[in-house]
Amino acid sequence: IGQAGYETEMAYRAPVADYRFILRNVVDFQRLGRTERFEDADFETCEEVLEAAGDLAANVLAPLQRHGDLEPARIENGVVRPPPRYAEGYDALMKGGWIGMAASPEFGGSGLPGSIQNAVNEFLNGACISLGLNVLLTQAQIEALSAHADENLQKLFLPKLASGEWCGTMNMTEPQAGSDVGSLTTKAVEDGGGRYRITGQKILISWADTDFVENICHLVLARLPDAPSGSKGISLFLVPKRLVGEDGTLGPANAVRIVSLERKLGLHGSPTAAVQFDGAEGWLVGQPSGGLRAMFTMMNGARLGVGTQGVAVAEAAAQMAEEFAAERVQGRPLRSGGTGTVIDHADVRRSLMLMKAQVFAARSVCASCAIASDLAAAGQGEHWTERTALLTPVAKCFGSDTGVEVALRGIQLQGGSGYVEDSGAAQFLRDVMVTTIYEGTNGIQAMDLVGRKLADGGRALMAMLDQIDTSARERERSFPGMAQRLMQAKTRFVQSAEWMTEQSDLNARFAGSRPFLRALALLLGADSHLRAFAAVEGSGPRAALAQVYFKRILPGMAVLCEEAEAGDEDLYSGDADQPGVPAT
Repeated sequence: IGQAGYETEMAYRAPVADYRFILRNVVDFQRLGRTERFEDADFETCEEVLEAAGDLAANVLAPLQRHGDLEPARIENGVVRPPPRYAEGYDALMKGGWIGMAASPEFGGSGLPGSIQNAVNEFLNGACISLGLNVLLTQAQIEALSAHADENLQKLFLPKLASGEWCGTMNMTEPQAGSDVGSLTTKAVEDGGGRYRITGQKILISWADTDFVENICHLVLARLPDAPSGSKGISLFLVPKRLVGEDGTLGPANAVRIVSLERKLGLHGSPTAAVQFDGAEGWLVGQPSGGLRAMFTMMNGARLGVGTQGVAVAEAAAQMAEEFAAERVQGRPLRSGGTGTVIDHADVRRSLMLMKAQVFAARSVCASCAIASDLAAAGQGEHWTERTALLTPVAKCFGSDTGVEVALRGIQLQGGSGYVEDSGAAQFLRDVMVTTIYEGTNGIQAMDLVGRKLADGGRALMAMLDQIDTSARERERSFPGMAQRLMQAKTRFVQSAEWMTEQSDLNARFAGSRPFLRALALLLGADSHLRAFAAVEGSGPRAALAQVYFKRILPGMAVLCEEAEAGDEDLYSGDADQPGVPAT
């Protein structure tokens, strides 16, 4: 119990039932079982996995959430010490095989679909996002090495990463090179023995070090001598904290040094460091000057993971807000037959229902992206690869934005109690805000959507929109009101999509990219809610959530579409192009 009488351990219930419902009724998980790659991943087995992960999240990880904030990671004589109790949480993750769930059985993984791993990751991050981030990074590195490393590197590193004995990191950012990766200056020189020497400094590296694993495996972007300038001259290297022999045995410390830990707004339990490489020994991953392609494999997996982190925190914040509203007695009850607590007040109930409806929509979008990625990996057609690429920035942005919006709404709902740090409500907001920045800011993701992802003239997008239209028409006879509303929304969004593809000036597209992405996310959320509404035949709590979404959230899509088509001229007129000059 804290100083003000608040509990220092957070209560959390993993949304197992929601995932069971979404996988069955919204994203067609059963389709995976008809592929050769995932034929053994039957739904009943995966349900058992979700149940077990939910128990772990609630009983082992959730008690660590507040401790990580109150006893943050620190550095002692160059050694990073995470929060004291994190070691026991990580040990449970490692012993349960949760880190390598989707890794190949060839390297000790379970070979489960990424969509199940994504669901489990929501539970882990909803319980304790700071520790959950560690797992997410290692899983993303496993994916990158599986796709791009040579056979020798895979045999040396993947079994240890899949087991959790070693952790993985991503090293891109430098003091002068953030999103502009092509400006990085870290150098790599071949040492003559098939390995390379890496020299330079990286900053803002999550989980760059910890004392509860044997080794840290850094994936580092660096430039070889005589490499082309810019992003085309970047290569990727695997640089371990401790040297690794050809037989996999650990040797002495590599020339990798933790310079400092960042003082962050949130995620205090997760160490974020500046890392110095002083001629550190490493291996080339993939081809010379092919580093970004290899790193983007890791980043894209992490982007979905970060979106899911946002949903995870939103779920936890909504749970806390609902529990508060169900117990707090304030004011005169206005609803006969109610509970007498503030949950009976219309505006409080509105806030809670909006939170739940948005969380369901964002969770469904992330799950859809994960299923598309699984189907692409299972060789079900190039269109699934295109669908994954299209959905990844949407899932990342909508999930992370939902985390911020729901956490903020939760604080507001709890009033003064929510504003007090000891309640834990503010921690949700502080922790989740960085997800809108991680793995390419949400602004960059939106630019990617209207730029690269519409480079085909919008073909992949229109194919997805056609499926939404088909789905709505299939349900029009039984649920005409909602189905017709979805078709109308889809028609309005198509106008914005066509406007985007007609713009030859990319800056005009970029000016409306954020509202365009959000509009697409709301449309996808509506499709998910209609599927849910039909699955429960229009009755019960899920149907009520769908009604709230269609009445109170989906109408905002039209406004977003209008802004998306506004162009960029107004942004560069008047005093806006003279920073620091006040308007007269």
